[in-house]
Amino acid sequence: MTKIKQFSALQVGIVWQRLSGLLDETAHVFVRTSFSSVVRDNWDFAVCLMDSKGRLFAQSSRSIPSFIGSMPRTLKIILKRFPKESLSPGDVVISNDAYHGTGHLNDITMIRPIFRDGKLIAFIGSVFHSVDIGGAPSVTARDSFEEGLTIPVSKILVKGVRNEDVIAFMMENLRAPEETFGDIGAQFSAYEIGIQRLIKILDDEQIDDLDMLVEEILGRSETAMRNAIAAVPDGMYSDEIMLDGFEEPLKIRCEVCISGSDLSVDFSGTSEQINRPVNSVLNYTVAYSAYAIKCAFNPNTPNNEGSFRPITITAPEGSLLNPLRPAPVWARHLTGHYLPPVIFSALAKLIPDRIIADCGSPVWNVYFAGKLDDGQRFIKMFFMNGGHGARPHEDGPPCLSFPSNIATVPVEQFENSVPILITEKSLIPDSGGAGEFRGGQAQRLSFKIVSKDPVTMTIRHERVKYPPRGLLGGRAGSPGCDYVNGEPIPAKSRMDLKNNDVVTFDTAGGGGIGSPEERSEEKIIRDLESGAVTKEAAERDYAFKNEEGPLDV
Repeated sequence: MTKIKQFSALQVGIVWQRLSGLLDETAHVFVRTSFSSVVRDNWDFAVCLMDSKGRLFAQSSRSIPSFIGSMPRTLKIILKRFPKESLSPGDVVISNDAYHGTGHLNDITMIRPIFRDGKLIAFIGSVFHSVDIGGAPSVTARDSFEEGLTIPVSKILVKGVRNEDVIAFMMENLRAPEETFGDIGAQFSAYEIGIQRLIKILDDEQIDDLDMLVEEILGRSETAMRNAIAAVPDGMYSDEIMLDGFEEPLKIRCEVCISGSDLSVDFSGTSEQINRPVNSVLNYTVAYSAYAIKCAFNPNTPNNEGSFRPITITAPEGSLLNPLRPAPVWARHLTGHYLPPVIFSALAKLIPDRIIADCGSPVWNVYFAGKLDDGQRFIKMFFMNGGHGARPHEDGPPCLSFPSNIATVPVEQFENSVPILITEKSLIPDSGGAGEFRGGQAQRLSFKIVSKDPVTMTIRHERVKYPPRGLLGGRAGSPGCDYVNGEPIPAKSRMDLKNNDVVTFDTAGGGGIGSPEERSEEKIIRDLESGAVTKEAAERDYAFKNEEGPLDV
């Protein structure tokens, strides 16, 4: 086999496309063979490739951004426990340690080494969300020990053979082990496909040294990112954003510093960690901050370690964005999903054509737990998205998830699996923030309990006290609100529901961009015709008068 020391741009491009294709194929195998709705319908997972040095160089196209950012950091911890020389073909290492992984226990990371001709050449890894992780995750958790089972770095497969000790330990701590282990087994199958495809690509392209190819890919990505950063003026750009919090609001403050081709984000001035489960571990903070920078400066180049080399993220130890163990972290997304908007807002005047207004995120979800008619226990999670923030030259889409890219469970699929009916799923008029470009509409979802047994509901929602902000003269979107039988309830709570109870969620609308005075009459009329905006709101927000009268909507 010929060892290639230099790679042409053409070859790098071809290999990159094939690598992306193999990971998408791997992801589809995982989805097709998965047991849980959260993988099959929500795509709440990621599949990545890292070279023998642990450097991320490729991932499936629908991977969750935080998983992409955290997986290489988790691999470093794994290699401290199991150095490369202790790994064998067929080994799979597992862990869900919140402080070494994605920030909460529900996300399980697994890594398998890839060997070629007896030599370790790479790692294939995946992260997936398990709805059940034991324990009693709660919005009132005071430390991480209350939040479920921590799986220390362990081999769940040893040379391809199940490690029954690890499996038994997990089985005894899960309420629905069949679903969790069904998803784990699906990943084992997916790895086989990914490894076969990678070896074939290397053989086809006569590549003997994968690390050398990775260095080429990373180097080109780094150059592209540095060029994008260097193209804007040096300077310090800051912003702060308020979070609903609990008894008291919380604050995230950031300062973006651009110096030549280097960019740093410092979160000094952010609230201290709290004894409620909204703390964002540093892995999660770094992942979503770097993701925001890449979206703003260089969205089209490959997403890999090279793209992130010019970026430095820091947060004070003991803060909301870098908590000390064992601070509770179960709902860390309620903090981490604010990082892109606060960074975008800081950069709004510098690069107004590349940022978006605040979205109706952090993503909303609800946990329902109870019994089926046959007595079997269930725990089911349902994701909901608010309105997307307005874009620099276009309105924000309704109900689109950002910064996470979680998909939505089909209503029929949900209703077939649990004794709950979705009685309403509709867009909320006037929920998108006014502006030259309007924020995306929020949605209303209503769930009716049809179970003879009580159903426990757990919610953890934000943007109720502080709605999504507008940018550059745009106005805020509507705040969210939660109801049971028409009465408002706390946005972070757990309660038991009985037969015929109806819970309703009004998510938050996206913020607008630009002065509402600049919005065209054509767009206002279109909004009126579609029902996105009412006559009253058109008059109030846009000073729009329909004098001719044909659009008496």
